Amino acid sequence: MSFSDAEVERYARHLVLAEIGGPGQQRLKAASVAIVGAGGVGCPAALYLTAAGVGRLTLIDDDHVALSNLQRQVLFETGDIDQPKASTAVRRLASLNPHVEVRPLDRRLTAHTAADMLTGHDLVLDGTDSFETRLAVSDACVSLGLPLVSAALGRWTCQVGVFEARPCYRCLTPAPPPGAETCARVGVVGALAGVAGSLAALEAIKLITGTGEPLTGRLLIFDGLQGASRTVRVQADPDCPACGHA
Repeated sequence: MSFSDAEVERYARHLVLAEIGGPGQQRLKAASVAIVGAGGVGCPAALYLTAAGVGRLTLIDDDHVALSNLQRQVLFETGDIDQPKASTAVRRLASLNPHVEVRPLDRRLTAHTAADMLTGHDLVLDGTDSFETRLAVSDACVSLGLPLVSAALGRWTCQVGVFEARPCYRCLTPAPPPGAETCARVGVVGALAGVAGSLAALEAIKLITGTGEPLTGRLLIFDGLQGASRTVRVQADPDCPACGHA
Protein backbone atom coordinates (compact mmCIF):
# COMPACT_ATOMS: atom_id res chain seq x y z
CA MET A 1 0.00 0.00 0.00
CA SER A 2 1.58 3.23 -1.17
CA PHE A 3 1.20 6.83 -0.03
CA SER A 4 0.85 9.92 -2.17
CA ASP A 5 3.28 12.81 -1.66
CA ALA A 6 0.54 14.65 0.23
CA GLU A 7 0.02 11.68 2.56
CA VAL A 8 3.75 11.38 3.23
CA GLU A 9 3.83 15.01 4.31
CA ARG A 10 0.57 14.73 6.27
CA TYR A 11 1.74 11.71 8.27
CA ALA A 12 5.41 12.75 8.50
CA ARG A 13 5.45 12.77 12.31
CA HIS A 14 4.14 9.19 12.36
CA LEU A 15 6.48 8.02 9.63
CA VAL A 16 9.58 9.14 11.54
CA LEU A 17 8.27 7.67 14.80
CA ALA A 18 10.20 4.45 15.37
CA GLU A 19 7.23 2.55 16.81
CA ILE A 20 4.94 3.37 13.87
CA GLY A 21 6.94 4.25 10.75
CA GLY A 22 5.83 3.19 7.29
CA PRO A 23 4.50 -0.26 8.24
CA GLY A 24 2.39 1.13 11.09
CA GLN A 25 0.98 3.90 8.92
CA GLN A 26 0.09 1.32 6.28
CA ARG A 27 -1.81 -0.66 8.92
CA LEU A 28 -3.69 2.48 9.88
CA LYS A 29 -4.59 3.15 6.24
CA ALA A 30 -5.82 -0.42 5.82
CA ALA A 31 -7.89 -0.41 9.02
CA SER A 32 -11.65 -0.08 9.37
CA VAL A 33 -12.89 1.28 12.71
CA ALA A 34 -16.45 1.68 14.01
CA ILE A 35 -17.11 4.41 16.57
CA VAL A 36 -20.33 3.89 18.49
CA GLY A 37 -21.57 7.22 19.81
CA ALA A 38 -20.70 10.62 18.32
CA GLY A 39 -20.77 12.27 21.73
CA GLY A 40 -18.25 13.52 24.26
CA VAL A 41 -15.91 10.56 23.78
CA GLY A 42 -16.65 9.80 20.14
CA CYS A 43 -16.04 13.33 18.86
CA PRO A 44 -12.37 13.72 19.91
CA ALA A 45 -11.70 10.05 19.18
CA ALA A 46 -13.04 10.47 15.64
CA LEU A 47 -10.97 13.61 15.11
CA TYR A 48 -7.74 11.93 16.15
CA LEU A 49 -8.36 8.69 14.24
CA THR A 50 -9.22 10.69 11.13
CA ALA A 51 -6.11 12.82 11.57
CA ALA A 52 -4.05 9.66 12.10
CA GLY A 53 -5.11 8.28 8.72
CA VAL A 54 -7.37 5.35 9.62
CA GLY A 55 -8.58 4.20 6.21
CA ARG A 56 -12.28 3.70 6.92
CA LEU A 57 -14.29 5.11 9.79
CA THR A 58 -17.95 4.40 10.58
CA LEU A 59 -19.81 6.72 12.96
CA ILE A 60 -22.90 5.19 14.59
CA ASP A 61 -25.36 7.47 16.39
CA ASP A 62 -29.10 8.10 15.98
CA ASP A 63 -29.12 11.29 18.09
CA HIS A 64 -29.33 14.93 17.00
CA VAL A 65 -27.09 17.81 18.06
CA ALA A 66 -28.42 19.74 21.07
CA LEU A 67 -27.23 23.05 22.50
CA SER A 68 -26.13 21.30 25.71
CA ASN A 69 -23.80 19.05 23.66
CA LEU A 70 -21.59 21.93 22.55
CA GLN A 71 -19.86 22.20 25.95
CA ARG A 72 -17.88 19.03 25.19
CA GLN A 73 -18.75 17.55 21.76
CA VAL A 74 -16.10 19.33 19.75
CA LEU A 75 -17.14 18.15 16.28
CA PHE A 76 -20.23 20.35 16.32
CA GLU A 77 -21.01 24.05 16.08
CA THR A 78 -23.98 26.22 17.02
CA GLY A 79 -25.34 26.03 13.47
CA ASP A 80 -25.47 22.21 13.72
CA ILE A 81 -28.20 22.18 16.40
CA ASP A 82 -31.04 19.76 15.55
CA GLN A 83 -28.95 18.10 12.82
CA PRO A 84 -28.18 14.33 12.94
CA LYS A 85 -24.90 13.81 14.75
CA ALA A 86 -23.34 11.11 12.58
CA SER A 87 -23.99 12.79 9.23
CA THR A 88 -22.97 16.20 10.57
CA ALA A 89 -19.73 14.82 12.02
CA VAL A 90 -18.84 13.19 8.72
CA ARG A 91 -18.79 16.55 6.94
CA ARG A 92 -16.34 17.95 9.48
CA LEU A 93 -14.11 14.86 9.38
CA ALA A 94 -14.03 14.81 5.58
CA SER A 95 -12.70 18.37 5.62
CA LEU A 96 -10.01 17.36 8.12
CA ASN A 97 -8.61 14.46 6.06
CA PRO A 98 -9.88 13.68 2.54
CA HIS A 99 -7.83 10.44 2.51
CA VAL A 100 -10.15 8.82 5.08
CA GLU A 101 -13.44 7.25 4.04
CA VAL A 102 -16.00 8.25 6.70
CA ARG A 103 -19.46 6.68 6.71
CA PRO A 104 -22.38 7.78 8.91
CA LEU A 105 -24.98 5.44 10.33
CA ASP A 106 -27.79 7.60 11.72
CA ARG A 107 -29.38 4.56 13.36
CA ARG A 108 -29.61 3.21 16.88
CA LEU A 109 -27.41 0.25 17.71
CA THR A 110 -29.30 -2.41 19.68
CA ALA A 111 -28.71 -5.97 20.78
CA HIS A 112 -30.55 -7.07 17.62
CA THR A 113 -28.67 -4.83 15.18
CA ALA A 114 -25.18 -4.68 16.72
CA ALA A 115 -23.62 -7.65 14.91
CA ASP A 116 -24.82 -6.49 11.48
CA MET A 117 -23.68 -2.91 12.10
CA LEU A 118 -20.21 -3.89 13.34
CA THR A 119 -19.43 -6.69 10.89
CA GLY A 120 -16.65 -5.78 8.47
CA HIS A 121 -14.68 -3.63 10.90
CA ASP A 122 -11.29 -4.41 12.44
CA LEU A 123 -11.87 -2.60 15.73
CA VAL A 124 -14.74 -0.99 17.64
CA LEU A 125 -14.54 2.09 19.86
CA ASP A 126 -17.50 2.59 22.18
CA GLY A 127 -18.11 5.96 23.82
CA THR A 128 -21.83 5.75 24.52
CA ASP A 129 -23.49 6.75 27.80
CA SER A 130 -25.97 3.84 27.82
CA PHE A 131 -25.15 0.60 29.63
CA GLU A 132 -27.61 -1.27 27.40
CA THR A 133 -25.75 -0.09 24.29
CA ARG A 134 -22.33 -0.81 25.81
CA LEU A 135 -23.37 -4.37 26.61
CA ALA A 136 -24.83 -4.86 23.13
CA VAL A 137 -21.58 -3.60 21.58
CA SER A 138 -19.49 -5.82 23.84
CA ASP A 139 -21.54 -8.96 23.14
CA ALA A 140 -21.30 -8.33 19.39
CA CYS A 141 -17.52 -7.82 19.60
CA VAL A 142 -17.11 -11.11 21.46
CA SER A 143 -19.25 -12.89 18.88
CA LEU A 144 -17.38 -11.32 15.94
CA GLY A 145 -13.92 -11.62 17.50
CA LEU A 146 -13.31 -7.85 17.40
CA PRO A 147 -11.19 -5.86 19.86
CA LEU A 148 -13.19 -3.26 21.77
CA VAL A 149 -11.92 0.03 23.14
CA SER A 150 -14.44 1.24 25.73
CA ALA A 151 -14.46 4.70 27.33
CA ALA A 152 -16.83 6.41 29.74
CA LEU A 153 -16.91 9.58 31.82
CA GLY A 154 -18.91 11.51 34.38
CA ARG A 155 -18.35 14.42 36.75
CA TRP A 156 -14.52 14.68 36.90
CA THR A 157 -13.57 11.05 36.21
CA CYS A 158 -13.12 8.98 33.07
CA GLN A 159 -12.12 5.40 32.37
CA VAL A 160 -10.72 3.67 29.30
CA GLY A 161 -10.23 -0.06 28.78
CA VAL A 162 -9.55 -2.60 26.05
CA PHE A 163 -11.41 -5.89 25.79
CA GLU A 164 -10.41 -8.78 23.53
CA ALA A 165 -12.16 -12.15 23.94
CA ARG A 166 -11.79 -12.56 27.73
CA PRO A 167 -12.44 -10.68 29.91
CA CYS A 168 -15.16 -8.79 28.08
CA TYR A 169 -17.02 -5.67 29.12
CA ARG A 170 -19.87 -7.81 30.47
CA CYS A 171 -17.41 -9.38 32.94
CA LEU A 172 -16.94 -5.86 34.33
CA THR A 173 -20.61 -4.87 34.20
CA PRO A 174 -22.88 -7.94 33.88
CA ALA A 175 -26.06 -5.86 33.65
CA PRO A 176 -27.08 -2.19 33.66
CA PRO A 177 -26.74 -1.03 37.29
CA PRO A 178 -29.92 0.37 38.85
CA GLY A 179 -29.90 4.13 39.26
CA ALA A 180 -26.82 4.55 37.06
CA GLU A 181 -25.57 8.15 36.94
CA THR A 182 -25.71 10.03 33.65
CA CYS A 183 -23.90 13.18 32.59
CA ALA A 184 -27.28 14.90 32.17
CA ARG A 185 -28.07 14.22 35.82
CA VAL A 186 -24.70 14.62 37.60
CA GLY A 187 -22.77 16.78 35.10
CA VAL A 188 -19.36 16.44 33.49
CA VAL A 189 -16.50 18.88 32.94
CA GLY A 190 -16.22 19.39 29.19
CA ALA A 191 -12.44 19.05 28.83
CA LEU A 192 -12.60 15.59 30.42
CA ALA A 193 -14.33 14.32 27.28
CA GLY A 194 -11.24 15.30 25.32
CA VAL A 195 -9.06 13.31 27.71
CA ALA A 196 -11.24 10.20 27.43
CA GLY A 197 -11.62 10.42 23.66
CA SER A 198 -7.90 11.01 23.12
CA LEU A 199 -6.97 8.06 25.35
CA ALA A 200 -9.45 5.86 23.50
CA ALA A 201 -8.00 6.92 20.14
CA LEU A 202 -4.49 6.26 21.43
CA GLU A 203 -5.44 2.72 22.45
CA ALA A 204 -7.02 2.15 19.04
CA ILE A 205 -3.85 3.33 17.28
CA LYS A 206 -1.72 1.04 19.47
CA LEU A 207 -3.92 -1.94 18.67
CA ILE A 208 -3.96 -1.26 14.93
CA THR A 209 -0.22 -0.67 14.64
CA GLY A 210 0.78 -3.41 17.10
CA THR A 211 2.69 -0.87 19.16
CA GLY A 212 3.28 -0.74 22.90
CA GLU A 213 1.15 -2.41 25.55
CA PRO A 214 -2.57 -1.79 25.09
CA LEU A 215 -4.91 -1.70 28.08
CA THR A 216 -6.14 -5.20 27.29
CA GLY A 217 -8.06 -6.55 30.26
CA ARG A 218 -7.33 -3.37 32.22
CA LEU A 219 -9.03 -0.08 33.02
CA LEU A 220 -7.19 3.21 33.20
CA ILE A 221 -9.10 5.49 35.57
CA PHE A 222 -8.30 9.20 35.47
CA ASP A 223 -9.42 11.62 38.18
CA GLY A 224 -9.34 15.07 36.64
CA LEU A 225 -10.17 16.83 39.90
CA GLN A 226 -7.12 15.37 41.67
CA GLY A 227 -4.87 15.08 38.62
CA ALA A 228 -4.25 11.40 39.36
CA SER A 229 -4.68 8.10 37.52
CA ARG A 230 -4.55 4.41 38.30
CA THR A 231 -4.86 1.18 36.34
CA VAL A 232 -6.85 -1.81 37.56
CA ARG A 233 -7.13 -5.30 36.09
CA VAL A 234 -10.51 -6.66 35.03
CA GLN A 235 -11.16 -10.22 36.15
CA ALA A 236 -12.78 -12.66 33.73
CA ASP A 237 -16.11 -14.01 34.95
CA PRO A 238 -16.14 -17.80 34.42
CA ASP A 239 -19.94 -17.68 34.21
CA CYS A 240 -20.10 -14.74 31.81
CA PRO A 241 -22.83 -15.51 29.26
CA ALA A 242 -20.90 -13.69 26.54
CA CYS A 243 -17.30 -14.87 26.90
CA GLY A 244 -17.44 -17.63 29.52
CA HIS A 245 -17.24 -20.32 26.86
CA ALA A 246 -14.06 -18.87 25.33
